[in-house]
Amino acid sequence: MRQNKTFLSWVFAGLVVLFSFLLVPSALADTAPDAEGGDPEGELYVIGTDTTFAPFEFRDPAGELVGIDIDLMKAIAEDQGFRVEFRSMGFNAALQALTANQVDGVIAGAGITEERQQVYDFSEPYFTGELTIAALEGSGISGWEDLEGESVAVKTGSLSEEWAREMQQGYDFEINALDQTTTMVESVKSGHDIALVDDLPIIAYGIQQGSGLELVSEPEPTGDYGFLVNKDQNQELLAMFNEGLANLQESGEYQEILDHYIGGESGPDPSTFFGLLATSMPALMVGLRNTLLITGISFAIAMALGLMFGFMKISSNIVLRGIATAFIAVFRGTPILVWAFFFYFGLPQLISVPISIWVAGALTLSLNGAAYIAEIVRGSVQSVDPGQTEAARSLALTQGQAMRKVVLPQAFKMMTPSLINQLVIMLKDSSLLLAIGFGELLYQAQQIYAANFRTTEVLLIVAAIYFVAVWLLTALANFVDRRVNN
Repeated sequence: MRQNKTFLSWVFAGLVVLFSFLLVPSALADTAPDAEGGDPEGELYVIGTDTTFAPFEFRDPAGELVGIDIDLMKAIAEDQGFRVEFRSMGFNAALQALTANQVDGVIAGAGITEERQQVYDFSEPYFTGELTIAALEGSGISGWEDLEGESVAVKTGSLSEEWAREMQQGYDFEINALDQTTTMVESVKSGHDIALVDDLPIIAYGIQQGSGLELVSEPEPTGDYGFLVNKDQNQELLAMFNEGLANLQESGEYQEILDHYIGGESGPDPSTFFGLLATSMPALMVGLRNTLLITGISFAIAMALGLMFGFMKISSNIVLRGIATAFIAVFRGTPILVWAFFFYFGLPQLISVPISIWVAGALTLSLNGAAYIAEIVRGSVQSVDPGQTEAARSLALTQGQAMRKVVLPQAFKMMTPSLINQLVIMLKDSSLLLAIGFGELLYQAQQIYAANFRTTEVLLIVAAIYFVAVWLLTALANFVDRRVNN
């Protein structure tokens, strides 16, 4: 027993030291921008953007954030003498980050609408959007009248959704609102939707990359894109954007940026599956590193909190039991995504202090995991035969000594398999953090297939990486279990 306790103490000490070192690079990783540009000596502005909206923002094969919006913002920053750092987090998440003052502005193909103008200040339009319908090649779809009685994919919160809902009044079709263009394309290819409605440049880029779709209606101008800031805030940045945009349009650089991404000659990615694997692996390994880091940090915190609340749950003190019961009920009874958005977007507005995406991610996973670990601890301790405690007390051990020397060693043996299972669950739950722009494994996969439209192949690679990671992690945990509970 003494050897087991000594080994267990060294394990926990090692974990403390390990995660102390891991917290440093994780904090540094959070400060690293997705992309940057402009005048290195100028004032810094943090700009939020979408993650997968090619050709306006996407990642090239080298993993660099590129696109019309990115290049345009960099050129304006260079022209006006300020510096920009981009945060790639998704369209809706970028708007929430702006509202929470996590970023100074957003450029993400945002349509200028009356509703948004009540909350944000927009720049002068930098692109006029055109919406159109796309369907599978040879589908026979030629316009809105062919969509009657069918399901049509649109992008959530976009001008395409607004336009489709207007047309829905004249044509009886269903609307399937999805979050990304690539998701919409896959939904059409899999037969869930008969067609999709999206911006012409987006659809044209996908066709160029081999999406398998074709345009089936004439484009219709629907609105202008603009750069946006919070209402009555960062007016100097807005003015510099407008002035820089005018200068780029006059010099012809604006048109050069558009020509580079729209109407180019590049075609589908011709590489084989193994070629795709080779080019994707560097970015996916970055995502895997972040996944393992956030899981390890969160599990260590969850273990400490879970043990505390687990013992509070079986305490004779009614106040401690009430606190533990409330904690477990709240975090087991609410979705992880709700807390991810709250910690990253809601909490900064309440405390007026920006929250690191690593801190938000760790809080989300660790508090959720702690609620489940607390129940694991409670159930394991209460599963030990009460006769064990009575026998220990008959040998003149105090209640505390009986718990430490007799009950807990047996309870720990029983709870270990459940703790290993909880660790695996937290590893997979970390993929939900992509909703707030955390650069974990699935987030990196989205960046890849948004640019090449090889969704199925990329997701198969990601699934294999998750399988190997979970298998190795489970094998390591089982090894520690055998050493500790021999």
